[in-house]
Amino acid sequence: MNEFVSAHLPFWIVNYTLALCAWACIGRFLMSGFLPPDSPNYIWRGFRMLTDWAVATARYLVPSYVAAIFLPLVAFCWLMALRWTVGLFMIGAGLAPRLAPPPGS
Repeated sequence: MNEFVSAHLPFWIVNYTLALCAWACIGRFLMSGFLPPDSPNYIWRGFRMLTDWAVATARYLVPSYVAAIFLPLVAFCWLMALRWTVGLFMIGAGLAPRLAPPPGS
């Protein structure tokens, strides 16, 4: 495996897991326009399986007047903010890959 990937595996796993969940929230929001919440469609069930925890968390983080249909969008925003925050923390801690060699080498 390439050292660019293998040397920074925790960074890639966290980054791509948060991205997957965030974009699945967008898919869930878009599919909710034409599928009922209890649909047996396997793609819809996959989106729900990936995002139920994020939507439930968003329900606790936003005021109650936000309609339930918009909770996946709220969850998307929170997940992207978390992704950026964790990513910047990992870059600062030296756990993320560099595109340029470190200074002095």
